[in-house]
Amino acid sequence: MEKDAAAPAVQLKGVVKRFDKVVAVEKMDLDIEEGSLVTLLGPSGCGKTTLLRIVAGLEDPTEGQIFIKGKRVNDVPIHRRNLGMIFQNYALFPHKTIFDNVAFGLKYRNVPKAEIKKKVEKALEMVRLPGVGNRFPSQLSGGQQQRIAMARAIVIEPDVLLMDEPLSALDENLREEMRIEVGNLQQLLGVTTIFVTHDQREALSMSDKVVVMKAGQKLQEGTPEEVYNNSTSHFVADFLGHSNFDEGVVLGREGDWLRVRLDDGHEFLANPSSGGWSAGDRVEVVVRAQKFKIEPRAQAALNSGINHFYGTVKNRSYMGGEISYFVELENGTMMHVINLVVSQPLQRGEEVAVQVDPVHCRLLPKK
Repeated sequence: MEKDAAAPAVQLKGVVKRFDKVVAVEKMDLDIEEGSLVTLLGPSGCGKTTLLRIVAGLEDPTEGQIFIKGKRVNDVPIHRRNLGMIFQNYALFPHKTIFDNVAFGLKYRNVPKAEIKKKVEKALEMVRLPGVGNRFPSQLSGGQQQRIAMARAIVIEPDVLLMDEPLSALDENLREEMRIEVGNLQQLLGVTTIFVTHDQREALSMSDKVVVMKAGQKLQEGTPEEVYNNSTSHFVADFLGHSNFDEGVVLGREGDWLRVRLDDGHEFLANPSSGGWSAGDRVEVVVRAQKFKIEPRAQAALNSGINHFYGTVKNRSYMGGEISYFVELENGTMMHVINLVVSQPLQRGEEVAVQVDPVHCRLLPKK
């Protein structure tokens, strides 16, 4: 099959992977556009690394087709797919110098020595580590070693860059720095990148598209904003952040909103945009913890009556720039609220008012 210039950079059609009776990847269809950074996100064991290994050629699919740059590569060995790969453990050769580590893929491709020197120096400059070619991996920090792994992956000018949990071995501050580093480098190179992680913040902050996986299946794909704000299932809404879930029944339309009576007796006005709802439909109301407003009850500024409730702070956790509150409402329902830190944080036992705009109350079908 000839290359199709208009085809996605990577395309999976009906990909299945079974290990004996265990289905690791189930009927996966996925298009990854040229120059984009797509993250496979999900809990451990969901199949995201297996899927990456199938694209790489490290695993053969049980069923389905894999295309790179419009060319079917099912039978193409890994060394002929022109892929750059970065792993969690860096996979650097400890006995080789940094120069030789970065140059490894070029030597394998029989690139002339003079050209290798230029390409390696350029790659080291791009990862902001010029002049370290004579050192050994053990002489570099973890973050620097990860940069060397990136240099080795990009020096061959790959068609696709594959990254499997590349930042998980780093401490949190360094991870944040490296997220920015990876994103900047990917944009600078314009290289199509598939990034595997179980870290929601990583996926949301770096990606052009997020593919949320569970038990070998793709549950949802879209931009970070789409999957976060318009989650299509309980799992996605729960996995991508702190949410409140309450079941109830649709009473009917009220202006631009739907009125929902929750099983706990409360009534919510909710956003109807996620589906064609009718009176009597069983639903699950989903509200992100960050979308609630909270203040002392005595101030009574949040008394419009729309999605407005009273309760008591039962617990709170200080998280730096934010505070996480667990509020017990008057009917006993527990609500999770996360707000930015203000000059006078609320205290345990304090009576409060909470309110949320109906636009932030999403509905999911509940059978």
